[in-house]
Amino acid sequence: MSGIDPVTLALLGLIGTWALVVGTLGLMYWQTRQNQVLNSANAVMTLRERFDSDRMRAARRHLSQKLLASAHEDITSMEVLTFFELIGALTHRKVLDEGLVWEAFGTWITVYYLAIRSPVDLVEQLRTSLKDPLVFHELEWLFRRIEVLDVRKMGQEHARDVEQQKETEGMLRREAVLLES
Repeated sequence: MSGIDPVTLALLGLIGTWALVVGTLGLMYWQTRQNQVLNSANAVMTLRERFDSDRMRAARRHLSQKLLASAHEDITSMEVLTFFELIGALTHRKVLDEGLVWEAFGTWITVYYLAIRSPVDLVEQLRTSLKDPLVFHELEWLFRRIEVLDVRKMGQEHARDVEQQKETEGMLRREAVLLES
């Protein structure tokens, strides 16, 4: 034999086995993570298609027109807000990647959230009338995350300012004239 005693040979075999186990676990973690990212990307793309569907475009147009006209009591459809509530819930639970959500929906989330909170706080009115403090709480959480990502990706000077009200109104005006595809 070669001169390696059986104890050393067993120890080398054990170390090799553990290295193989750790490497396999690392590879499995990496593959799982890649699958999560791919699934999140697919889900965001599907949600984006739904957001651009005729039905959602009509709901966005309706909501924007009512918000611009300050006809808050005439808002009959909450479809846009519940859509963002769902995205918030999925993002909060890390089903959706928040960076992808920011890229795909960040502007709309900011615009609609600011518009429903000011000058009339529709969320608070709903929470009070329904006696449910959790109404649109995931949308609220998502808006806060989008703000953090805005600052992280575009710099501190992007933080909310007076110009944002004009941007919100301009975006609502574009949404208010959306045509079906």
